[in-house]
Amino acid sequence: MKTVEIIGYKRANLGKKDSKDLRAEAMVPCVLYGGSEQIHFYSPMILFRPLVYTQDVYKVLLNIEGDTHEAFLQATQFHPVSDVMLHADFLLIRNDKKVKIEVPIRFKGTALGVTKGGKLVQKVEKIKVLALPEDLPSFLEVDVTDLDLSKSVRVSDIPAGNFKVLNAPAIPVATVTVPRALKGKEEAAAK
Repeated sequence: MKTVEIIGYKRANLGKKDSKDLRAEAMVPCVLYGGSEQIHFYSPMILFRPLVYTQDVYKVLLNIEGDTHEAFLQATQFHPVSDVMLHADFLLIRNDKKVKIEVPIRFKGTALGVTKGGKLVQKVEKIKVLALPEDLPSFLEVDVTDLDLSKSVRVSDIPAGNFKVLNAPAIPVATVTVPRALKGKEEAAAK
């Protein structure tokens, strides 16, 4: 799993006005959960770019005034109009405690239905898994080679490792759709 370092500074004041002042200086108010106590800190917005604007899952090395912590980015809040990052929540990694995290899906192979003129449509981009930190996958690979026209790969078809998939097994992950041009040919051939 890839790692990103975020440098932070402890917050003395936790009110709305102080948070607003931090955002005006291009800083993000943050909280680290999961330890014996919560740690409130702030960090420059620019450091979040490789972490937030990607589909990949990263382990975060938080350096808060010299104290280092391994964590996962749990949640982020953005302004609805300006897309400015308002807040970030981090979850402390403990090797003895299982973690819930969303992992991206990557497809392997070319679907049989695509070679016949269909289109592979991804229905789900990430799957929620539960595992110990050392067992968390960076991504889940789904083989779509045998996927024919109008067929789907479901969550239950994803190979499991040392983790538990938390999404409902019947949810389709990807489907090969039949384009209108092929539907017309199939209907004409059926008559």
